[in-house]
Amino acid sequence: MFAKLKNLTKLHLSLNYITFLSKTSPNTTVQKFKHIGLASCNLSEFPDFLREQDELEFVDLAYNHIHGLVPKWMWNTSKENLGFVNFSHNFLTGFDQMHDVFPWPRLGILDLKSNLLQGPLPIPPPSTFIYLVSNNMLSGKVSSLICSLNSLYALDLSHNHLSGTLPPCLGNFSSFLSILNLRSNNFHGMIPQVCTKESSLKMLDLSENQLEGWLPRSLANCAKLEFLILGNNRLHDVFPYWLGKLPELKVLILRSNRFHGDMGSPATNFEFQKLRILDLSYNNFRGKLPLGYFKNWIAMKNVPEEHLTYMQAIATIYLLGFALNENYDYSMTITNKGVKTVYAKILDFFTAIDLSCNKFDGEIPEVIGNLKVLHLLNLSNNFLTDRIPSSLGDLHQLESLDLSQNKLSGEIPQQLTELIFLEFFNVSYNNLTGPIPQGKQFNTFQMSSFEGNLGLCGDQITRKCGHSKSLAPPSIFEDDHGSESPFDFNWKAILLGYGCGLIIGGIIGHIMTTRKHDWFMKNFGNRQHQRERSAKRRGSRN
Repeated sequence: MFAKLKNLTKLHLSLNYITFLSKTSPNTTVQKFKHIGLASCNLSEFPDFLREQDELEFVDLAYNHIHGLVPKWMWNTSKENLGFVNFSHNFLTGFDQMHDVFPWPRLGILDLKSNLLQGPLPIPPPSTFIYLVSNNMLSGKVSSLICSLNSLYALDLSHNHLSGTLPPCLGNFSSFLSILNLRSNNFHGMIPQVCTKESSLKMLDLSENQLEGWLPRSLANCAKLEFLILGNNRLHDVFPYWLGKLPELKVLILRSNRFHGDMGSPATNFEFQKLRILDLSYNNFRGKLPLGYFKNWIAMKNVPEEHLTYMQAIATIYLLGFALNENYDYSMTITNKGVKTVYAKILDFFTAIDLSCNKFDGEIPEVIGNLKVLHLLNLSNNFLTDRIPSSLGDLHQLESLDLSQNKLSGEIPQQLTELIFLEFFNVSYNNLTGPIPQGKQFNTFQMSSFEGNLGLCGDQITRKCGHSKSLAPPSIFEDDHGSESPFDFNWKAILLGYGCGLIIGGIIGHIMTTRKHDWFMKNFGNRQHQRERSAKRRGSRN
């Protein structure tokens, strides 16, 4: 049927259930295509008719069920023309014939992510703009040939088993490089100097490796950097305050490293102004919470416009005479609502602060209440003292608040009941006292949110709060004017004394007995004495 369409060059049948003949008849004239789109077509192997294609520029076989090796003949398919190749989301294990560099000299985009590829990292040709090979089983060191990709815009090698040290050229081999994602591998050693010359880097993710040492100070030259994730490594440094001058930085995640010392104060009022997500958890920071930085985080104070967009890098790639709009979504892993959560996409207005599992001390600053659009606040597992500031009730967008495992005292502010979006609340294992606020979201929190505070009472826990009215019966001791006696102690005081120990209760009882005797003798004893004297006088007269 297609053989009759002599001018047909682009065939896109994606998102269908297509069955191709396993072998093409020798008498069939195979149509020559420039574009083949067969994504999500339930394919189980490479279509045989691709053998005869020598003019292809674009081939998309993503989201199928193709198993095994990429066949040898695929290397010769449209060898001089192929610019776009997408074999992602299949079950490919490798290549039937391996080359040091792919033999497609005009290749611009190569997407092999989410397969079962094994062995060393394949290196695409220097013409490549985008190379995505995440979520595979690649191993070994990264070849220095990667540094020849001087036109690269995005490089994603995340979630593999790659090892060794990072190539010294990393971050400097392409002035166009905007995306560099090496998350979840086995890289070790120091982070190379990046942005030593003009750079377009927007996203750098080196998390979940075994990197160590100090952060390269050249990161301060990455003027376009928006997204920096270095968590779950062995980095040993102080707080990188010098990153505060990066004008576009939105996300900074340094969790689970060996950062230490006092965070200090910003040198100016213009540092970290676009920061929306900060995760410094599981480090060794100490001292007071960073009051000065709380004042600087403008992006956490202003309510954004109502729109649903994601944090991403957006670029237009010109390839083989046409333009491709490429959106690369940023992703991260943080603890939210007490659970380790993977964000494959991050809403642009999402804001979070996680300073948990450090050694911060002192009080929680009232100024945190100015971060009006904060969604997540985690200050747990520190040495914070004093009261919970009532200003936290101004965080009307807050969904998760964790203050557990500190030394906080006083009552839980009633203002927190106004947080109608609050889904997770934990103040367990502090020194809090008084009644737990009732109503709205607080009626949904479980006992585990409050345990370990011996002075708390409320409906959410087994210790209920007492009534405010006195339990004492009316006094039988009244003076002539009906006023209560001066020893009319409130019976709650007696019960409180009993609760604190029998000795205190006994002392209070003794004091009350003495005071009763004195009062009785003053008011009734004198009258009896007067009656006795009058009787004696009458007797003497008689």
